[in-house]
Amino acid sequence: MEGRRWNPDLAATYDRVARAYADQFFTELDRKPFDRELLDRFAAILKGRGRVCDVGCGPGHVGRYLAERGVDVFGLDLSLGMVALARDLNPAMRFGQGDMLALDFPDGALGGIVAFYSLIHLERAAVTRALAEMARVLIPGGALLLAFHGGEGEVHAEDWFGCGVSIDATLFQPGEMAAYMEQAGFEVEEIVTREPYEFEYPSQRVYARGTKRP
Repeated sequence: MEGRRWNPDLAATYDRVARAYADQFFTELDRKPFDRELLDRFAAILKGRGRVCDVGCGPGHVGRYLAERGVDVFGLDLSLGMVALARDLNPAMRFGQGDMLALDFPDGALGGIVAFYSLIHLERAAVTRALAEMARVLIPGGALLLAFHGGEGEVHAEDWFGCGVSIDATLFQPGEMAAYMEQAGFEVEEIVTREPYEFEYPSQRVYARGTKRP
């Protein structure tokens, strides 16, 4: 990592790859029964709790899945290009631009947050800050569901999607993320893992669900 800045312009990177990213991932849940089951259970928890934010929503497929199950969900992404694409792909949903390190919501504004593979683009030292910001905007008892790549250290990809941009990602151990969540004000309810499907990047997949402490 020496001599190279960590994700120096993440928004511009995702602007550049937005269409290619959506082509690969927008329908991925069709092939992921494990993820669908987790999201089904999360949707049942969220009903009646108020608005829910899909943080780092990308093309909006995770939020859309929840919306189709009765959740009042909207998407937020750092990339304006990705936000525009998500609006085109999901015309019945709301999307906006935002930074998970400085969420533009008042305290206790949301009933839930889902964040699939968005924390991975932060440096390890910034993750607790992002989780604390998520806790701030949740109601007491508000629900959080995270998905991330399991492992040690970081990974770097050059010429991502063949679009001439590079990207960095942080890997987390399940217990490590649980400790970050607790430090940020969450009670950890569940952590589950699965091995990657054959069509996925070959990393362990980890899902962590928590509740904001009163």
